[in-house]
Amino acid sequence: MNSFFHPFDAKLVSRRDVIRALSATAALAALPLRLRAATADKDSLPMQFYKSLTEEQRAKIVLPVDHPKRQFVSNWWYICPDQRLHTFYSKEQQDLVKQIYESLHHPEHREKMTWQVQKDLMGNIKNTPSVGFFGTPADKDFEFIYTGHHVTRRCNAHTDKGLGFGGAPIFYGNFAKAFRESKDHEGNPFWYQGLIFNEFYSSLDGKQQEKILVGREPRDESPAAVIQKRKTDLPGLCGADLSKDQQAKLHETMRRMLVCFRADDVAATMKTIEEKKLVERLFISCYGGAYDIGDDKVWDVWQIEGPDMVWYFRGVPHIHGYFHLAA
Repeated sequence: MNSFFHPFDAKLVSRRDVIRALSATAALAALPLRLRAATADKDSLPMQFYKSLTEEQRAKIVLPVDHPKRQFVSNWWYICPDQRLHTFYSKEQQDLVKQIYESLHHPEHREKMTWQVQKDLMGNIKNTPSVGFFGTPADKDFEFIYTGHHVTRRCNAHTDKGLGFGGAPIFYGNFAKAFRESKDHEGNPFWYQGLIFNEFYSSLDGKQQEKILVGREPRDESPAAVIQKRKTDLPGLCGADLSKDQQAKLHETMRRMLVCFRADDVAATMKTIEEKKLVERLFISCYGGAYDIGDDKVWDVWQIEGPDMVWYFRGVPHIHGYFHLAA
């Protein structure tokens, strides 16, 4: 089957070889989505991909709409581990998947998001991402999912319009230059979120800053625990204790931190937060000591969580980000 990877015999290839191979589709990927859409069918990109699948492919990657893995997330996993992009799909199908992945991100962040996936192959062909579907076009919540090292993305497969993340968790992460990053996280495409969070922290008064900095451990990063929505024993500063102006700033902080994703998904997510009046029920916490790289009081680890939402940002030793908002 055609592949955007060059033929190879060795199990391990260099990062240069992987990036060179991946760049074979770069000319198509570089086209603005509005230009590609002009020649596309009326179907959404995920639907075009679904319709391109053979019977064999559908049998392997189309899972039940209520499959347990729909609510699973980890920093490194594969929804269909035996069916990878470089071996199981035609070049045209690989191109479609690349277009889908790029479409899930803001235009100004697409290049960095594609770079992250390529970088986190770590020069090893076996780290190539895997994709799948939950349900079929007959299901209202028909979902496309993209998984791999430091990446889990999801979207409703019926449309190219972002509807939020479907009530299921997403993951983003990277180590750009070293497994143990420095305090400035040089080159990491997600550290902008850490800087925005620290802007919010700096806007708090002294007592609020004392409250938000907690002495306990952050949540466990095991797949079940890291997205568990807790109703009690929530650490840190409660949104209900913020002034109206500060609540508005927290809302704007979350919107700005989500900006790497496509605007429709961000808008839908923020609308859910507003309609459910989540800000007043959220708890914000950050972590010092071993979790503060360089002991510079620029917090590398933080959480924003409540009964309906978990957002965990772990910057030690490098960035892992989990976002889970109930639909």
